[in-house]
Amino acid sequence: MKRRNFIKSGTTALTAAAGFSIIPSTVLGKSYGNIAPSDKVNLACCGIGFRGGQIIKALHKTGLANIVALCDVDMGAPHTKEVMELFPDAKRFQDFREMFDKMGDSIEAVSVGTPDFSHFPITMLAMSLGKHVYVEKPMARTFKEVELMMEGAKKYKVATQMGNQGHSEANYFQFKTWKEAGIIKDVTAITAHMNSKRRWHGFDPNMTKFPDGTPIPKTMDWDTWMVTAQEHDYQKDFVNGQWRCWYDFGMGALGDWGAHIIDTAHQFLDLGLPYEVDPIKLEGHNPFFFPFSSTLAFKFPKRGDMPPVDITWYDGINNVPAVPDGYGVSEIDPDIPPPSDGKLQPAKLNPGKIIYSKELTFKGGSHGSTLSIIPEEKAKEMKSSLPEVPESPSNHFANFLLGCKGEEECRSSFDIGGPLSQVFTLGVLAQRLNTKIVFDRETKRITNNPLANALLVGEQPRKGWEEYYKL
Repeated sequence: MKRRNFIKSGTTALTAAAGFSIIPSTVLGKSYGNIAPSDKVNLACCGIGFRGGQIIKALHKTGLANIVALCDVDMGAPHTKEVMELFPDAKRFQDFREMFDKMGDSIEAVSVGTPDFSHFPITMLAMSLGKHVYVEKPMARTFKEVELMMEGAKKYKVATQMGNQGHSEANYFQFKTWKEAGIIKDVTAITAHMNSKRRWHGFDPNMTKFPDGTPIPKTMDWDTWMVTAQEHDYQKDFVNGQWRCWYDFGMGALGDWGAHIIDTAHQFLDLGLPYEVDPIKLEGHNPFFFPFSSTLAFKFPKRGDMPPVDITWYDGINNVPAVPDGYGVSEIDPDIPPPSDGKLQPAKLNPGKIIYSKELTFKGGSHGSTLSIIPEEKAKEMKSSLPEVPESPSNHFANFLLGCKGEEECRSSFDIGGPLSQVFTLGVLAQRLNTKIVFDRETKRITNNPLANALLVGEQPRKGWEEYYKL
């Protein structure tokens, strides 16, 4: 690589739930008001268009960050101009390696709002230089990359946050409180569903090769866009959100929405990694892009005194799961950020989950949406006995920046977001290979399919990008 010398010189580094009550944030947190620039976190931002741009604006809105650098491989393209104009004094780069080489001493933390496959090299380099990292979900594209990122966070002792913002909103505190109070207990099954139209719906499932290349836009540094991935010719269907369609670049509907739907259940039920993932249904399966519909069964073993849990994931417009009697109306939280291609399209069943325990059934949405007990009659019966639930002392972005300052613990740090992301990588392998995955939780190996086991590590990185796996 041309820019490797800098590493050696760098620093090592709510009301929807019956009986859902709130304790004011003033009881738990403090008001942050006006903060001197010297007390803010100097933040560099990688990926400044679409979702990356939303992250930057949300981090800046906390009043806890100085935006000192902007980095995007398509700097100056229409989707990057808004953020460029918002922060005219921030230094601009197209290559994150050059940014760290020239500005490393001025950067304390980094936001990574780039495609899934490029999270890994940016994050690993940032951590190795002692920078705190906020990275969008899922953490990375392969099981091994996530493993290395978790190890890196411990090695370099930096604050980390995966961007599943529901982990700092009402559902997080409600689930935690209800689990500790014994309201949520003995969970045996979870239905998780995301049935809206996806970008690849309409692609040809009989595709025999990737789309032909087209001229590279003048604003685009295509070589740096590819980072560790295999060589590809530039194609508009690989960029600006379209990357999510392809196994080479993204994690499909599961990686996109899974973290917003099953994150609290995964953490507070101590699920860890599954021992089996079974692709029950894959409609439109092909080797290039994600199926039009998927039903995946994840099996988790008994944990302590908690029974085994099956999570069944449904995506696809016409792949809607059955709901229990008394389910009620499927609502969508208006606070959920829209996808980068516009407004979330209504579905027959809006994104969410149904949690089945031995005694109670819970209905929930996505992101920070709270759970409700169903049927409604049961919720009314239990209303007076439900515990008070604290309000979040900080949103997800402030929580990260306060974590950088040592004032809070990040609620979705890599040790929490990592195993969740690895669940998704195993699910994607089941989709990609159209095969059952049998996983040894102790050795972290797939025991029934040598190809799937090899893909835990993934393909060889492009020449010149191998060093990121050794940081």
